Amino acid sequence: MINKDEIMKIVKAYDLDNLAIATVCSHSSLQIFDGARKEGFKTIGICVKKPPKFYDAFPKAKPDEFITVDSYAEIPSITKQLVKKNAIIVPHGSFVEYLGTEKFTDLLLPTFGNRKVLEWESDRNKEREWLEGAGIHMPKLVKPEEINGPVMVKYHGAKGGRGFFVAKNYEEFLEKVDKTQKYNIQEFIVGTRYYLHFFYSPIKTEGYTLSKGVLEMLSMDRRVESNADEIFRLGSPRELEEAGIHPTYVVTGNVPLVARESLLPLVFELGEKVVEQSLKLFDGMIGPFCLETVFTDKLEIKVFEISARIVAGTNLYPAGSPYSEFIEPGLSTGRRIAQEISLARKLKQLDKILS
Repeated sequence: MINKDEIMKIVKAYDLDNLAIATVCSHSSLQIFDGARKEGFKTIGICVKKPPKFYDAFPKAKPDEFITVDSYAEIPSITKQLVKKNAIIVPHGSFVEYLGTEKFTDLLLPTFGNRKVLEWESDRNKEREWLEGAGIHMPKLVKPEEINGPVMVKYHGAKGGRGFFVAKNYEEFLEKVDKTQKYNIQEFIVGTRYYLHFFYSPIKTEGYTLSKGVLEMLSMDRRVESNADEIFRLGSPRELEEAGIHPTYVVTGNVPLVARESLLPLVFELGEKVVEQSLKLFDGMIGPFCLETVFTDKLEIKVFEISARIVAGTNLYPAGSPYSEFIEPGLSTGRRIAQEISLARKLKQLDKILS
């Protein structure tokens, strides 16, 4: 992993009045570019081969300029070009997945957030150590030979649900598992999925305060998964099984959600515990993160995963959500990132939000 001192040497040479926000043209880039522009930043889109034409349809979210590469693996080759443009990278799930964890952590570019979080987030065993250490209730881990009811099998890394599957017994697990990949087996929790979009600022002092900094909850969503959300229109689980049709969990979109207000104290308690534990383990995760949860009929919240950066579910709210409206009108997660960079620049504390 790149040394933070090396990153801050680069930042020290930047023209801070002309910072640019850069990201890969995918995932949540529209709101990142739109939010950056609203806060007065120049924007740079990194893309493969040629600029995607669809940005022409959204002029307010089109980056000021594009930098093209032959493949995402070549992003390290454009670092000097980005440094000359005073660029700060805003990572998202696709950015990290396309580039790869190792290349991303070694990227010699000022990056919003704490890269150390990747070690804990991308490995599901360390992720569980982090969350359970925070006192979070998670679905129980199950050994393959002990499967005696529905379980969810998940591969490590950010894959948008690709390859995940449900197994009801050991034989079914063996039929479906890809043993060349690292995986975890969790008990299947019955309930409603809520994806909670938080933002942690280590430099703000007013709001829902923690031991250090402030926690915000900007929005919520539920994912639309193909074909799991529609498959049972075709018949019962038994009929589908007999026809050789199996549910898949690739994310294709998102649906907005609002939780009953009485659950908000518990929602914030979860976010607080996760951030406080991150501060102890690796100096804290910075900026947006998402707790992926199941709300049960007993009004319990089980956390089954964390994404430690902006998630695509926030794309529902480019002009604000039912929650962010109570903070500031028209506040998207993309804009909130730009505001944090702007505040850190003003306070001369960029070292606290960049790595």
